[in-house]
Amino acid sequence: MRKISFVIIIATLLAIPTRLKAERDSIPVLRDTTLEGLGLISQFSANLDSLLNLWYVQTGQDTANMLSVVESDSTVIETTPLPDSVYIQRLADMNSFIDLPYNSIVRNFINVYTNKQRDKVQIMLGLADFYFPIFEEILDRNSLPIELRILPVIESALNPRAVSRVGATGIWQFMYGTGRMYDLTINSYIDERRDPIASSHAAVRFLKDLYSIYGDWTLVIAAYNCGPGNVNKAIRRAGGKRSYWDIYYFLPRETRGYVPAFIAANYAFAYHSEHSITPTPMKLPATTDTIMVSGMLHLEQVSHVLNVPMKTLRDLNPQYKADIIPAKKKQMTLRLPFEAIGPFIDQQQEIFAYKDTIYFSPKNVIHPSRYTASYHHYVPAGSNRITYRVKEGDVLGTIAEQHGVRVSQLRSWNNIRGSMIRVGQKLTIYVKGPIGGQMSSAPKDADPNYIYYKVRRGDTLSGIAQHYPGISASDIKRANNLPNDRLMPGQTLKIKPKG
Repeated sequence: MRKISFVIIIATLLAIPTRLKAERDSIPVLRDTTLEGLGLISQFSANLDSLLNLWYVQTGQDTANMLSVVESDSTVIETTPLPDSVYIQRLADMNSFIDLPYNSIVRNFINVYTNKQRDKVQIMLGLADFYFPIFEEILDRNSLPIELRILPVIESALNPRAVSRVGATGIWQFMYGTGRMYDLTINSYIDERRDPIASSHAAVRFLKDLYSIYGDWTLVIAAYNCGPGNVNKAIRRAGGKRSYWDIYYFLPRETRGYVPAFIAANYAFAYHSEHSITPTPMKLPATTDTIMVSGMLHLEQVSHVLNVPMKTLRDLNPQYKADIIPAKKKQMTLRLPFEAIGPFIDQQQEIFAYKDTIYFSPKNVIHPSRYTASYHHYVPAGSNRITYRVKEGDVLGTIAEQHGVRVSQLRSWNNIRGSMIRVGQKLTIYVKGPIGGQMSSAPKDADPNYIYYKVRRGDTLSGIAQHYPGISASDIKRANNLPNDRLMPGQTLKIKPKG
């Protein structure tokens, strides 16, 4: 029976969607040190910026100097590159259970952490003082390499409320299906993917299952990023080779930078002092403890009675999306600063009674929008949601102009910080009316049963069809008697709305 269950687990894992001169010339130089490698570095660096900026916005950190560090683009400190032999020796001295090789790609990522993004590393080092002991205890309890504690650094920049563009959530970045498979509770009130403790236990079980497939931690790390199905495809395309660097070019592009980033982050956290990088103190309690509660409890009740800042309660309990602990049917955990545990026990009855008719009246349940999701955006009334795929030459300004929206709205709707977008990226846009600013004025002999659309440069039939619910490219082609799929800028198309 156990053997059959194991086979089922492995089969399920494979279906998980995607959610990685003697000195300078002696190291392996791979193709990614040129254009593709620079693209990976740029994308990784921008993602790190976005994750850390989101952390500050969500947790309400109000230290102006620290916030300016995250938002400033002028804090890059160019340092003299160290000889490769120094990096090689330092990685070897770490005596890691997981292989940490050195090559030109790893060198580029080390440069990101120790030079270009050193300010962000300072912040993550500060966060690590709080989160790493949690990861280390759970990894050690399950006899897994302690070096795996770096995975949340790569995945979320230690941001428990992080959400990726594909929906991976939390400090370990679980997709919904994977989180449920590993027994994480996800509902309107709770998302345990955001709970550092619960998600760490789930991550450990996931990593152990992956190791049972590959028996190689480097491949496990790659599979954690892109899913075992993609790693298996890469192995087949590489002729059965099972070394990460042998299958490197057959992996998804993002995963090619994942293992080098893992190695580089381990290096940066071990040798930050040698690069004059010091941790930024975080406003998180030095010691905490958990207490089990029964019944519906709002974090503001705890805050008001015990005089604990809401920001602190939210930081310690990020799994409660609406600030409510819905412990009606079973006990649930509440993490508090250690010094608040005794007062909570002594004043528990008073806490539960504090304004309970206000907080839990059906008409007055408080749901702070700022914490009901990882980010919140305003959607104009009467607008329709469309998906736009970025084309070569697109920039946010032109996309915004084409759809009659503001650049700031594009950034908000798609959780974009800065202006970097990539070809093929899908953007969510809310447009007024059927197609926003793309509707053409109807000709004099227009049929009132149709909507008229003026073709722009780069438009395709399938792209235009996305603007109209229930309309396909074939519908547009048939309505306009088009002999083929070719469109000309300025051409007017008629479209008959469904329903």
